[in-house]
Amino acid sequence: MKLGLAAIDALCDRLGRPERAVPVVLLAGTNGKGSVAATLSAIAAAGGVRAGLYTSPHLVSVGERIRIGESDLSDEELDSALEPVLRAADDSPEIPVTYFEALTAAAFVAFAGRRLDLAFLEVGLGGRFDATNVASPALSVVTSIGLDHTEELGPTLSSIAREKAGIFRRGRPALLTARDPEAREALLEAARDCGAVAHDAADEIGVSRVETLLTGTRFSAATPVARYTLETPLPGRHQAHNAALAARAAELLSGDFPGLDSAAIRRGIAATRWPGRLEKFSCRGVDVVLDGCHNPPAALALAGFLRDVGLAGRTRLVFAAMADKDVEGMAAHLFPAVSSVRVVRAPSPRAATAEELLRRTAGAGPPSAASPSVEAALSELVADPDPAPIIVAGSLYLVGEARSLLLSRRLEDA
Repeated sequence: MKLGLAAIDALCDRLGRPERAVPVVLLAGTNGKGSVAATLSAIAAAGGVRAGLYTSPHLVSVGERIRIGESDLSDEELDSALEPVLRAADDSPEIPVTYFEALTAAAFVAFAGRRLDLAFLEVGLGGRFDATNVASPALSVVTSIGLDHTEELGPTLSSIAREKAGIFRRGRPALLTARDPEAREALLEAARDCGAVAHDAADEIGVSRVETLLTGTRFSAATPVARYTLETPLPGRHQAHNAALAARAAELLSGDFPGLDSAAIRRGIAATRWPGRLEKFSCRGVDVVLDGCHNPPAALALAGFLRDVGLAGRTRLVFAAMADKDVEGMAAHLFPAVSSVRVVRAPSPRAATAEELLRRTAGAGPPSAASPSVEAALSELVADPDPAPIIVAGSLYLVGEARSLLLSRRLEDA
């Protein structure tokens, strides 16, 4: 994996600096950054602010990564944005450009071409050396710190926090949150060192009266600006905290974007769309819930959700993971919360095989069985007389394939 900003900086220079055409918000974090970015995008739409959203990875189609307003880029729009990027890359083959760098540059081109008011950029990995960090953010947000990507970001929560704090800018607000005291202090220290204006969520955001439902989450939130009674269609206690963080981020932006007022915050949070995050489908009368959890903290949040809605020990899990992930840690949190486990290989060269998953998760919960594919696992489970809900989790690649199958309704005829 190549880390560094030289290639994306040179590419943007050849493109005429599209990353400077639209004010941006950078969002980093081990978990939650995509949910917060999607919520901010919905708040912007509710407030009449023309905004773009750049996230990764995609679930089904690449155009999902770049959203303008409430619409993903079509194939034709994506090709149009990529065309100058690929031409610029070909003009300077001495500086190779990665897939992620090309798509990041394409997002900048698409947003600049539409003359948007604002863009929300989800960091791909870390922060300091991520391609999105070539932009100069009006606001930086760190949503959480957990042990993930330790080979690239360092072995401790503090080292990971310092890498993510690389998105902070002098004189600009930095909204941050971290449960671990050392990680929190590392973020605050990084903000002091670079001259960013730190806003600590622990001091500025209060979340209470959380009610978790299968269809969403109701909660109350308090910030230095307002008190809110809110509802997000994203289920899970963690999504209440993500939505509250997005509300505070919107408040910090409202001086430059008056449309991001309390009414827009309420409407936007209620209208948030973020597929593959505790997203519910029905297949042959069986509920199938897709969740992109892919590290131990996210697995813990999913297990907590199952307990909150009374489904602990009453769901069937289809699980896959990348081989370089903490599979054992995920299984330790999630497997005891389900009644059965099917392991499969996700559609990625980095994915662990089903046999490897069986070996690495042995003894973590109920006995596991391997299926040859996601489609085979889901086909067998929806045909089973057991009507218990099915959870598909462990990898966004797995969730993307399952979502494509469910949207195609191919399993209905299996």
